[in-house]
Amino acid sequence: MRRVLVVVLATLAALFVAGPAQAHVGGGAAGSDFDGRVLGVTPAMPGVSVRVLQFGDEFELVNASNTEVLVPGYSDEPYLRIGPGGVWRNARSPATYINLNRFGRVTLPPDADPAAAPDWRQVSTEPSYVWHDHRTHWMSQGRLPPAVAADPTRSHQVFNWEIPMSYGGEAVVVAGELTWSPPPSPWLVWPLYVVLALVGALAGWARSPRPLGALLVVGAVAALWHAVATPAPPASLGSHTRAIVSALLPAVMVLLVGGLGLRASLRGRGVMTGLMAVLLGWLLLIEGLPDVDVLWSAHVLSNGPQVVARAAVAVLVALGAGLVIGGILAARRFQETARSADVVSGRLSV
Repeated sequence: MRRVLVVVLATLAALFVAGPAQAHVGGGAAGSDFDGRVLGVTPAMPGVSVRVLQFGDEFELVNASNTEVLVPGYSDEPYLRIGPGGVWRNARSPATYINLNRFGRVTLPPDADPAAAPDWRQVSTEPSYVWHDHRTHWMSQGRLPPAVAADPTRSHQVFNWEIPMSYGGEAVVVAGELTWSPPPSPWLVWPLYVVLALVGALAGWARSPRPLGALLVVGAVAALWHAVATPAPPASLGSHTRAIVSALLPAVMVLLVGGLGLRASLRGRGVMTGLMAVLLGWLLLIEGLPDVDVLWSAHVLSNGPQVVARAAVAVLVALGAGLVIGGILAARRFQETARSADVVSGRLSV
């Protein structure tokens, strides 16, 4: 028992340090009430893809063509050149500095002048770039758009936006929209989260370890789905396949621990089931806590249905916490039961 406990604690310590870094691809928020999307590119740019990231907070352009794309700044000055040779940014464009901050809260250097001759500096050798384009997101921190503030019970289109570009000298417009949706009612979802946590904790009081073992399977399935539904990260951070593989690592560990715990529960090994529940509960928390903001947000970063994505995170966080408590209770209770049985057996043999 002591050896098993040492292994469990060592694994938890290692995963507590390394796990969160792989739990959420790309960092940033996993949930938001705002949502930005590209509606069209006119005319089309063959070999060039654009999309908004982080619910409109960031804009990504990937140029796989042999034609350079020029992106102007807010005063129509040269800002970005993205082409086969990589990404070049104009050091004299005010957008170079304004776009480094989500809300544009920067102090411009003296040489930031939209009328000055461009000073091109290479910032990447890859033909892709991500930046905070302030035309695609809401800029007033802590304040809702007027239409939303007037009626926060329904969805709103906050505004339409456009980003001008030049593709091989031809003018191009990327058009999109920013919307806002009301978050799920706390009176509806929070009782469910509490119930999930209580179910995990109370399973540790069951006479048999099998209920606890069944919950381990539920947690393992949620962890696997959460990993598979990982959205594609920005091109600058790596491929989608690599992101999925990275996200699957903690999920594979959860499946392994869940399988061991289920096997122990079916064999009536309550102490082992309890220890596996503690370990799996911590693994679920490590995977779910970086995305906990989806529990109170309208939109979720996921390749699957929004409702399922939110439910998976609820299982990871709420059921994970319950399993930690339930596992501790089960391990102690079944250990005491085993000791009592040994004492009774010893007395009978005497």
